[in-house]
Amino acid sequence: MLKHFEHRKEPLASTGHFLKRMFRFAALAAGIILVSLAIGILGYHYLEGQSWIDSLLNASMILGGMGPVNPLRTDAGKLFASFYALFSGMVLLVAVGVLIAPIFHRFLHHFHLEIDGGQDN
Repeated sequence: MLKHFEHRKEPLASTGHFLKRMFRFAALAAGIILVSLAIGILGYHYLEGQSWIDSLLNASMILGGMGPVNPLRTDAGKLFASFYALFSGMVLLVAVGVLIAPIFHRFLHHFHLEIDGGQDN
C-alpha cells in the first residue's frame, strides 16, 4: 500500500520528502484539471459543433470560472454547459483540496509533535 503521509507518532518528514510529496499531489491536481478540461473540450466540440480551438477556449473559461466565450446554439449544448459549469466548480474545490492536503497535514503534524513533545510519557 502506498503511504502518502506519516503517522502522528512518526517524526516529521524531511524537507526533500515533503517536496516530493508536494510534487506528486500537484501532479494529481493537474491531472484532475486536465481530465476535466478534456471533458469540456469534447462536450463543446460534439454537442455544440465548435472547432477544437473554440472548444478549448470555452472549456478553459468555464473551468477557470470566467464563463463561456461563444454563444450556445443548441439545447444539448446549453444543458452540457450548465452541468459542466457546476462540475467545474466542484473540480476547482477538489483540485485545491488535493493541492493543499500535504501542507495542511504537515502543519497539523508539526503542531501535534510540539504538543506531544511537551508531555512526559
